[in-house]
Amino acid sequence: MFESAFVELSMLLAIAAVIGFIGVQLKQPLIVSFIAVGILVGPAVLGIVTLTDEINLLAHLGIAVLLFVVGLKLDLHIIRTMGVVALFTGLGQVIFTSVIGFLIGLALGFSSIGALYVAVALTFSSTIIIVKLLSDKRELDALHGRIAIGFLIVQDIVVVLAMIGLTAIGQSETSGNLGYEALMVLIKGAVLLVAVALLIRYVMPKLLAKLAHSSELLVLFAIAWAVLGASIGYMMGFSQEVGAFLAGITLASTHYRELIGARLVSLRDFLLLFFFISLGASLDLSTLGSQIWPALVFSIFVLVGNPLIVMVIMGYMGYRKRTGFLAGLTVAQISEFSLILAALGFSLGHIDQETVGLVTLVGLITISASTYMILYSHPLYLKLSPYLDIFERKVPYREENIDQVIERKPADVILFGLGRFGMVIAQNLQAQGKQVLAIDFNPQLVQETALHQVPIRYGDAEDPEFIQSLPLSEAQWVVSTMRDRHLNLALLRSLAESHYEGKVAVASSHLSEVEFLKQQGANLVLVPYQDAALEAVHRIMSFEETGASAEVKGS
Repeated sequence: MFESAFVELSMLLAIAAVIGFIGVQLKQPLIVSFIAVGILVGPAVLGIVTLTDEINLLAHLGIAVLLFVVGLKLDLHIIRTMGVVALFTGLGQVIFTSVIGFLIGLALGFSSIGALYVAVALTFSSTIIIVKLLSDKRELDALHGRIAIGFLIVQDIVVVLAMIGLTAIGQSETSGNLGYEALMVLIKGAVLLVAVALLIRYVMPKLLAKLAHSSELLVLFAIAWAVLGASIGYMMGFSQEVGAFLAGITLASTHYRELIGARLVSLRDFLLLFFFISLGASLDLSTLGSQIWPALVFSIFVLVGNPLIVMVIMGYMGYRKRTGFLAGLTVAQISEFSLILAALGFSLGHIDQETVGLVTLVGLITISASTYMILYSHPLYLKLSPYLDIFERKVPYREENIDQVIERKPADVILFGLGRFGMVIAQNLQAQGKQVLAIDFNPQLVQETALHQVPIRYGDAEDPEFIQSLPLSEAQWVVSTMRDRHLNLALLRSLAESHYEGKVAVASSHLSEVEFLKQQGANLVLVPYQDAALEAVHRIMSFEETGASAEVKGS
């Protein structure tokens, strides 16, 4: 359509920017917008894409960088700290979702291999989307956030193993000897793992230390290493995705992984644009009509069934229904890996374009819907809470073990938020003879704070049921050091509903919010930087007057 490839690419990016802006206004992840761009510019609508080879090349680079960043950020520490729950919830959800999804696929008339691909695709959730949403809501350090990240990492490992297995099956179909190909995959895999271990131990720390003198050179090396790793994986008979993932792991234990990861995120998102555009452009809208009914069935299963599976597992393991519900919502969509897996299956000849279209349609539906479910997870929980008791043991012992209250003494002050600001307030109140009960939603911080002899409980200011369990009748003050307006309003509302009669102090970062928060029930509004500045001025003026009088007496 365009004579110049440069003009075509510029038009493609301009359309992506406009559709992406609309998607952001609708609070949708860019994945949905980019697939919509692909459909719009593809042959089914505008038909302006002719640079198929160039776009496919950029798409492969995007997938390689994506897997590299996943390997780079493979934080095994989170799996260890979350321990059994991350492993069992991650594996349990993958197993149950794939089995039930496979049976649904067979019931809808899919072939065994088609049903298997769709079922496996339904099991993976988008780490990129979940981390972004939880980060925006400041819930990454909450218990349900840490558990969700833990089992998402388990899912990422499973998807890489699934790609290895599918590649081996594809090669066996060519050679006709599955046993031989499986043995070769194991041998090659062992060689790659040994090479990765040697690189981690002897090569990468020293090499990156030399490269780190130039941050630009460090990032250039990371990109080159990601693409080279993908090529090595491909040449050894694995997929490019597996090679890029292992290349990322070789740098994951170095001190430079955070810097590299931060620099590559924008490049990853830009290149993935072309993968999703390519995917959308390849969809045949004339065949999607027949896929709407199966897509709705699978989407309802993902949106409702996946969270229920997680809630059952977490409830059995001793977590409260609220934690299970909030963590379960994070698996109520399929991931970009699901789309990559479907594309891999199509390239191997295991599934047809219609099945790829089905998986893509399920992705569009579930990602769009689950985004709103996660954004409004707390109001949703309040409405459904009375019906979720079946997912909680009589004694949710795992969360009670997190509770590290030193002694159950009456509390004069209940303090929410034990960051640096909150810790100083708690310790100074204790020094004044006040009995302080601290509350925080970060389980790791709860365990660390117990060492400072500050009585503390794990809890969430947005949980009305938890607020009602506190000794409010004995407390003279409830103090929130959290500077999040939404959290403070939720706390003030819960305190009012609990008929709390004491005084309330909340923190804010903005002077403009002081009067509003007082109107909502706060007796005192702390503005940390403003208060610190006034205290500093007071001390400077006091020192000046004291110093001046001392000089007069000396003369």
